[in-house]
Order: sequence, then structure tokens, then C-alpha cells
Amino acid sequence: MERRANVIESVAVSIAPVGEGAWDPHPGHYKGSFKVTSTARGGRRRDRATATVRNSAYYARWVEYGTEKVRAHHVLLRAAQAGGRG
Repeated sequence: MERRANVIESVAVSIAPVGEGAWDPHPGHYKGSFKVTSTARGGRRRDRATATVRNSAYYARWVEYGTEKVRAHHVLLRAAQAGGRG
């Protein structure tokens, strides 16, 4: 699972949008905030191994799902679809 999570993370980093110009106060922050965590005590009953890919940027949900003014990028969704194979 951790290998697959690392593949998903690398795909997410490669397709993550990076702001351009003066309007983006933190260019590259979202792209550099992906992290993989794993545990042997995951699941509802704490009896399964799990691996999680997440982004710690405070605005990550807005990049993923969009807002009224910004289109959704679905970075993690597309990364999971592409990296989850194999």
C-alpha cells in the first residue's frame, strides 16, 4: 500500500497547479505539501494496514474541489486514478 501511495503522491506532485505571477502569494506551496503516511493499525476496527496521501496546504480543499470563482482541479482524484493502477 505504501508503494502505491508513493506512486499516487508523485503523480499528484507532477500534475499539481502552480500559481503564476504576483497574484499567488505562495507559488509552489501546494505542490510541495503532499505527504504519505502509513500505519499497520488502520481501518474502522484498527485491524488493517493503510496508507494515506494528503496535502497539508490550508487551501488544498479549494484546489481539489474548486470554489465559485476557481475551477476544481481534482489533483488527488486524478492522481489516484492514474497511480492506483498496477
